[in-house]
Amino acid sequence: MLRAILSFFGSIFSLVTMGLMMIALTIGAIFWMYGRDLPSHESLAQYKPPTISRIYSGEGQIIDEFARERRLFAPANEIPDLVKHALISAEDKNFYTHAGYDTRGMASALRDAIVSRGENVRGASTITQQVMKNFLLDGSRKAERKIKEIILATRIEETLSKDQILELYMNEIFLGQNSFGFAAASQTYFNKTMGELAPHEAAFLASMPKAPSDFHPVRRKERLKQRRDFVLKEMMENGYITKEVYESEVVLPLRSVQNGDFDSFKSALPPRDYFTDEIRRQLSQDFGEGEFFTGGLTVRATIDPEMQAEAADALRRGLERFDRGQGIWRGTGKTIPVDQLASEASWREALGKVLVARDVDLENQWHPAVVLEVGKNEARIGIEGVDEDEDGHWIPAKDVQWARKRLADGKLGRKAQVAGDLLAVGEVVLVRKMTDDNSGAFIRWTLRQIPEVQGGFMAMDVNSGRVIAMQGGFSYQHSVFNRATQAQRQPGSSFKPFVYASALDSGYTPATIVVDAPIEINTPQGLWRPKNASKTFYGPTPLRTGIERSRNLMTIRLAQEVGMDVVGNYAEKFGVYDDGSFLRVLANSLGSQETTLFKMVAAYAMFANGGERVEPTLVDRVQDRYGKTVYKHDPRICTDCDDPAIAPTRSPRIVSDRERVMNAVTAYQLTSMMRGVVERGTASKTVNLGVPTAGKTGTTNDAKDVWFVGFTNRIVAGCYIGYDTPRSLGGGASGGGMCGPVFNQFMRKATEKYGASEFSIPEGCQFIKIDRFTGARLSDGASGDNVVNECFREGEEPIFGVSFDGGFAMGSNLSLIRPDGEVARQVTTSTGKKAVVGPKATFGTLSSGGLY
Repeated sequence: MLRAILSFFGSIFSLVTMGLMMIALTIGAIFWMYGRDLPSHESLAQYKPPTISRIYSGEGQIIDEFARERRLFAPANEIPDLVKHALISAEDKNFYTHAGYDTRGMASALRDAIVSRGENVRGASTITQQVMKNFLLDGSRKAERKIKEIILATRIEETLSKDQILELYMNEIFLGQNSFGFAAASQTYFNKTMGELAPHEAAFLASMPKAPSDFHPVRRKERLKQRRDFVLKEMMENGYITKEVYESEVVLPLRSVQNGDFDSFKSALPPRDYFTDEIRRQLSQDFGEGEFFTGGLTVRATIDPEMQAEAADALRRGLERFDRGQGIWRGTGKTIPVDQLASEASWREALGKVLVARDVDLENQWHPAVVLEVGKNEARIGIEGVDEDEDGHWIPAKDVQWARKRLADGKLGRKAQVAGDLLAVGEVVLVRKMTDDNSGAFIRWTLRQIPEVQGGFMAMDVNSGRVIAMQGGFSYQHSVFNRATQAQRQPGSSFKPFVYASALDSGYTPATIVVDAPIEINTPQGLWRPKNASKTFYGPTPLRTGIERSRNLMTIRLAQEVGMDVVGNYAEKFGVYDDGSFLRVLANSLGSQETTLFKMVAAYAMFANGGERVEPTLVDRVQDRYGKTVYKHDPRICTDCDDPAIAPTRSPRIVSDRERVMNAVTAYQLTSMMRGVVERGTASKTVNLGVPTAGKTGTTNDAKDVWFVGFTNRIVAGCYIGYDTPRSLGGGASGGGMCGPVFNQFMRKATEKYGASEFSIPEGCQFIKIDRFTGARLSDGASGDNVVNECFREGEEPIFGVSFDGGFAMGSNLSLIRPDGEVARQVTTSTGKKAVVGPKATFGTLSSGGLY
């Protein structure tokens, strides 16, 4: 009997043992089979998560950031224990004790699933397993993926420390609101660093990995609070916080940026503008878009925030001044259905969704508003971000009487008399406060609109190439197209200095006489008869007067004398056009070939600094995520910056090996001539800085583009204004009249901040007084408005009285205008030569270049 019992139990034992062996073999086979072709986990040791690239001003303030995944990488040793403990309590309380997988957790999850008959199915993945799933596997809910996950988890536990695994998880996990990792989420939800978080806030973040969309802090606020309170309880039970702390934290309300309890971190950032977006464009090209958006670059920009604000204000004033002068009301073109205006909450919600510019600050901040009511004379509006008052906010009749509305047939209606002539209920408009100029007291609300005309402005240091301000249009939010760098426009007469530079470097002088007379040129498109802007011809004229008064015919004759190949080489050498792209045709001597404001301003900087090449830059330095400098703009060498023995009265010596693009004497001559443009030429009425200033206006055919580019010895700045689809700005439009005030406003502030002084006189200059009207040499003691102390090259004997006509024939008996304004006549003499005679002509009258 005993033998039979022992035999029975022996058989049972054998079966159990064999069964266990079979199970072990099966599990081993499964793990062997799935473990053969798994991805390598060793790459995780070199983990480089996609992180935010940030742009800083020169003062070290963050001014913008770019990222595909908003992530701030935080090493494990910088993550506070409180945050680690909150996460471990929420996700994997046995994290520090298990070997990558948690058998107790898996058994508990299996039990819950059986007891609930499949209704309560939850995962039992450890943090280590989730790292494997997020980095090396997909998110499918299959047994095969789970097995691979466990295998990889055990392997990574042997390779990395617990803190390294936690670092991977806490930097990679998505926590909602486009925030990846706990550092970014802390900023997104609380505008705090992780070190500033309270226990209930740490529990808030630790609640999010489970399902960010199910725990939205506004839409699912109660559900998130329940989860947060659960995590706090787990933290207490795990010994991470005391019972007293738990009881004080669990009763606190759920607070977040999204609920309006904290200011968003974005509120400290200025609105994105043309400057930082241009940095994004250029660095994406230089480093690759992927590296820029994911590489965690630290970019130190050249921007001067104070001057950037001034540039935006100056350009906006110029554009709005022109737009208001047109007297046409366009509005925003956006409306809100009348049924959404019934309540304040309804119209505020609808207005908040309307896409209009919200980044304009001109005199005062511009606000979107909606017309709620149109009365007999006034219109009542509701304004975004401005509380309603008892009387409401109104647009009075006198505020609309500057404008006319374009009718459905395209014609302009009569000038508005009352608000209802322009506005309709439900129309979305832009408004700003009108305030007293002296006291700043509120007067009333006034209608505004984004001008149809656009433009660009840019300013940079003439010696370093650092761009201190750039405005690519009236409003970045209205149009992201950067007209300073992207718009290809005809520079018009602002190109002429490059023609004159090529001539001066070719042996001509500021006193060289060039004939200002009619020209006819046969072209494939027909006969071309260029004219001066004044439609008048002035006869033999010195180069200086030609550029001061922007004479087209003189410029064409000079380009013909010098040769368009030489002019083209200069234009390309200065970077106005890419190598080989400038067309060598005479029309281009008047600036008919398109270029950008960015290139023009950079080229003018080389006039200002004495003829040395300078490369414009928006970036001083770029560092990678480890702090290594990967780009630095200034290549100059400081030979004794590290020398502690430098005298306090002496600056360190900086060695420059910049290329010289033009002779220093030529640069000074040209600068002196361009000072004449500002002091008595085409910009004299609008540019008046009180310091030595040079520049050149530009107005293209039919005034489709107007320009002014000018400089002091420290700063160069340029402006252009025109419609995006080129059309005439009107008969009275000019570069001096429209861009001159923009330049003047900006440069007044710039000279206050950066200073300005006389332009440096280079070695090799000898000064001779000449008559700026005739080019004749004067005595050393001569004085008067017609006298200019002109720089000539030492060692070269200036030749006076010789005139150039470019080889063009001229018709007989053409009316010319003498410098004194009297009408003269060109006649053919008995010898077959031509002469200019006036009503009181004498031999002396013709002696200074009158014969040609």
